[in-house]
Amino acid sequence: MSAAFRLPPLPDLPVVAALPELLAALAASPRAVLEAPPGAGKTTVVPLALLAAEWRPAHQKILVLEPRQLATRAAAARLAQLLGEPVGRTVGYRVRLDSKVSADTRIEVITEGILTRMLQDDPALEDVACVVFDEFHERSLNADLGLALALDAQAVLRPELRILLMSATLEAQRLGQWLPAPVVSSAGFLFPIETHYLDPRRATSLPNKPSERLAELVPSQVRDALAQHEGDVLVFLPGVADLQRVDRKLGDSLPVDTDLHLLHGELPLEAQDAALRRAPAGRRKVILATSIAETSLTIEGVRVVIDGGFARVPRFAPRTGFTSLETVPVARAAADQRRGRAGRLAPGTCYRLWTEAEHHLLPAHRPPEIHTADLSGLVLELALWGTTDPASLRWLDVPPAAAVAQARELLGRLGALSGDNAQPTPHGRQLAKLGLPPRLGHLVVRGAELGHGPTAAALAALLAERDLLRWATPNDPRPLPPDLRLRLEALASGRPPLPGLALHHATLQRVRDVARHLQSRLPKAPAASPRNQEFANAPIGLLTALAYPDRLAQREAPDRLRLVTGQRVSLRTEDVDPQAEFFAVAYLAGTASQPRATLAAPLDREELAAAFSEQITTTEEVRFDPATQRVSGRRVRRLGALLLEEKPIGQPNTELVAQALLGYLQEAGLAKLNWTDAARQLQQRLEFVRQHVGEAGAESWPAFDDEALLADLPAWLGPHLNGLKSLDQVQRLDLTEPLLARLPGAWAQRQELDRLAPAALEVPSGSFITLDYADPTAPVLAVKLQELFGLTETPAVAGGRVPLLLHLLSPGGRPAQVTRDLRSFWEKGYFEVRKDLKGRYPKHPWPDEPMKHIPTKLTKKRLGTS
Repeated sequence: MSAAFRLPPLPDLPVVAALPELLAALAASPRAVLEAPPGAGKTTVVPLALLAAEWRPAHQKILVLEPRQLATRAAAARLAQLLGEPVGRTVGYRVRLDSKVSADTRIEVITEGILTRMLQDDPALEDVACVVFDEFHERSLNADLGLALALDAQAVLRPELRILLMSATLEAQRLGQWLPAPVVSSAGFLFPIETHYLDPRRATSLPNKPSERLAELVPSQVRDALAQHEGDVLVFLPGVADLQRVDRKLGDSLPVDTDLHLLHGELPLEAQDAALRRAPAGRRKVILATSIAETSLTIEGVRVVIDGGFARVPRFAPRTGFTSLETVPVARAAADQRRGRAGRLAPGTCYRLWTEAEHHLLPAHRPPEIHTADLSGLVLELALWGTTDPASLRWLDVPPAAAVAQARELLGRLGALSGDNAQPTPHGRQLAKLGLPPRLGHLVVRGAELGHGPTAAALAALLAERDLLRWATPNDPRPLPPDLRLRLEALASGRPPLPGLALHHATLQRVRDVARHLQSRLPKAPAASPRNQEFANAPIGLLTALAYPDRLAQREAPDRLRLVTGQRVSLRTEDVDPQAEFFAVAYLAGTASQPRATLAAPLDREELAAAFSEQITTTEEVRFDPATQRVSGRRVRRLGALLLEEKPIGQPNTELVAQALLGYLQEAGLAKLNWTDAARQLQQRLEFVRQHVGEAGAESWPAFDDEALLADLPAWLGPHLNGLKSLDQVQRLDLTEPLLARLPGAWAQRQELDRLAPAALEVPSGSFITLDYADPTAPVLAVKLQELFGLTETPAVAGGRVPLLLHLLSPGGRPAQVTRDLRSFWEKGYFEVRKDLKGRYPKHPWPDEPMKHIPTKLTKKRLGTS
């Protein structure tokens, strides 16, 4: 054991039995994996044991990483309690905006993102003996990044640095093989937990929307649990809004001896601590919590868990660059973690608000955040580390290439990376030190350079935290006003900016704290908080645009904007500024296909042009005007998809005219073309041959379905548009030749088309009947059955491979029978049809032996028979 630290008496927890093996593993190897189920005590015991390890020099620290601030402070408090010391002496913690450490601190419990900053400042971590990744199974983005950098530092600079991964649910053997590292397993301990699922009959009557479902289920379940069980009740809900909704529904209906607490990461510390403390003697607690309470916390007194079964997770779409929060079903591993909260200190009960059948359909684990998150911060940190290729580091899951490319594009636009080699600029280094997402860091730094430092810091703080506004009336279904200026007004005044609105006071205080912290990091930072006048005079739209240059927008309609990227988003512009034409959009909600701007600010044309002058282009454009149905030319100034100015020009170039017509047709679709019956049948014949012959034929047969034709429209239709100027001229164009010209085999392939998929077929009566290829799996020959007398075998196409589907018509032209087996019809089905139709059509032949009769389309009289 280390001479500098004597291990205190440890609590009787299962992980204690695994400590000798764990310490031996770390003595022999610089890496190890500890698999410890919920209740084993790994967070409480292991850091103290590592501090007493012989391989730890007395001056070096143990870093313990936790995924959340609440867990970080709680773990530090518990470790310090075991030592009989206050937090900040031997055991301390660091979280954003708060820390308690001293020169004597040897165990630092930190949030995961702080490790990255420590590594960037000191890649060798000279004063650190071991880095412990607690709750690694959560696979947060910061944990994956921190581990990749720590492994790189260990391999290159500090081979003696120990790295320990602790996990409750991750597949430890897989992790051990990947590192590689020895795996130590600890027994866990939970008191018996009785688990109840939702009655399937009850489930069928519930709303599908998670928020409505939980609002209906949870309050009554809480009251029932309090009546039927002892101890406190912990309720898991997906988001803060769900907590508040259930809080209002419970209202005054709880017993008089029961206190109601909310627990989420945006609460003040005192409110979080109140939720975690044991209830006073004679009282009980109900804690409404987000996923923050899943791991690393033991909430004393909890005997009942009510799990709503959902979680709020961020989803980043590289195609659009939007990150949205989605409510998704909880993973089974997380559900087990939640259930375990009920059996930490005594036998407990868990109510799962989903059916047992639904439980088996839940995903086993949450997807790692690296697959679903915006990677701009990660890519910037890698560039600062000296790594341009993420794959050169060791990852349990390599960052997705599409998200990395999207991040590099954004960082280049922000000026954080330079050139094709994606090297960090001095500006990029400055952004990383602020501890903000790169967008918001850019807002703070550039805003200060423009002389609006206090407003930029306040705006970045607002955008980094939860919205501080709410409706004063609970359950108001309306979306909050999207105007960012209202938030700044509320931040400065501490009062609701409009009648009917109220403030989240805890969020207000946190935003002010973050703003002050950011201001303190800026050169010549002002001592006082900015007042309303400062905000009123600041260009809020321009500052917002600095953070979101890819979300500059132009009004297209009173309820719709077009982003600089070309995507459309909904926004009632009268809710921000009914006179404004340009906006900077900060937040988007809704779906990727129907995004909705939830925070925005107006932007002057002059501000826009001055700030983004290098990105503005002037070009001559030719476009199709739907109003006149003709093509016109103009000279335009654009910022991406935003139109800043346009002037008409004279006679446009014919090639540009053809391109404009093509552009309109590509947007409007193939329905705008002249699809005669012959053209549509030709398309269907070509697609039929492609599906049934394809590469098997002498020539290749390209796809001719609508999607393929639309995608290839310039190639097959473009040459035929030269000289045309209007849609009317386009709609007189015969499509048969353009379609046939798309065949690579020229004349020979056209002849092969007629052989494999003839447009019409001569039937025994001598008639030529047009074939219907609308269904390529069953082309149709619709013909009066009398015209097929004497024909015994079903006709086929595609070189005899595909029999036709025969629609045998009555003399009146209505389907009498549908078959692919003509011989069987003559032998069996014909006589039933004759029995039904002979009386209605007595003038037409109905022979006893149809296979021997003369085929005809004539009546008996005209045929010359009786």
